[in-house]
Amino acid sequence: MTQADSAEATTTTRAPESPSSPWKDWRRGWVLAAVAVLTAALMACHSWVPNTFGNFGSLLETFLPWVGLAVPILLALGLWRRSATALAAVLLPAIVWVNLFGGLLTDKSTGKGAGAGADFTVLTHNVAAANPDPAGTVRLLNGSGAQIVALEELASGAVTTYSRGLAGTYPYHVVEGTVGLWSKYPLGDVSVVDIKMGWTRAFRATVTTPKGPLAVYVAHLPSVRVKFDAGFTAGQRDVSAKALGEAIQAEPLKKVILLGDLNGTVNDRSLAPVTSQLRSAQGAAGDGFGFSWPAAFPMARIDQILSKGGLKPTNSWVLPADGSDHLPIAAGYRY
Repeated sequence: MTQADSAEATTTTRAPESPSSPWKDWRRGWVLAAVAVLTAALMACHSWVPNTFGNFGSLLETFLPWVGLAVPILLALGLWRRSATALAAVLLPAIVWVNLFGGLLTDKSTGKGAGAGADFTVLTHNVAAANPDPAGTVRLLNGSGAQIVALEELASGAVTTYSRGLAGTYPYHVVEGTVGLWSKYPLGDVSVVDIKMGWTRAFRATVTTPKGPLAVYVAHLPSVRVKFDAGFTAGQRDVSAKALGEAIQAEPLKKVILLGDLNGTVNDRSLAPVTSQLRSAQGAAGDGFGFSWPAAFPMARIDQILSKGGLKPTNSWVLPADGSDHLPIAAGYRY
């Protein structure tokens, strides 16, 4: 046997290994999976996020639905990485988001068309002090079909425009400070609500509807800001929300509606003195999120229609933009 034959005899031939699918490598995408789990935990446990620094918890809750945008991003990255681990983990934030907000995506109205099936319709709108076209806003309000209209951020120079322009449709109205109420039904028992601001931005009135009396509160809570050095500056708003909640709790009439710009969403824990007593028309009878601000690209529903006392929302909707940086919102109710 030659040396070459000997070398050939000692050489072992191995069958080629079939390449394993990259999808079977569960070691891929652990960082993406961790981010997905943290996103799910952030949404599910948002109430645990403290307000200690910069009211971060309230800021998160104001824009909480938008955290769900992480789901398609993580899904795309998981597909790019071909990571079964990451894709499985993305199911967690998707399930949490649907559990929190999925119900808002269905149409819960009980009548076809705006205000259909309702005994009366209410509307609230922050008309903006710098509104360049109050006459256009008047036209929108007159054509809204609402019987009760609340306006916030009324500039002193524009009150006459609104009062005269709405008089033909709404024979009853009252203005207190920078907020006002226009109605097709008689108004009475008007009283200012002290929300600890030093000037008037809230009041209540009794509206005598054909079905019976109704306590209507109109409020414009203090503005909030997001600052790099101070976070979510909502301290004054929170004080005012507590005062407004106390006034509503002491209300002698059973049926109550709150209309106004609360500068916060119903998810914001700091508005609990108000939202714990009342239910949102949008949540009960709306179709979608009903974002009202900013008008150019709505990202949050900080304008609210809330009620209690057996009033049943039939539908809730957002009206077209006008000269304000807020969108008008409306809801129909059965007494």
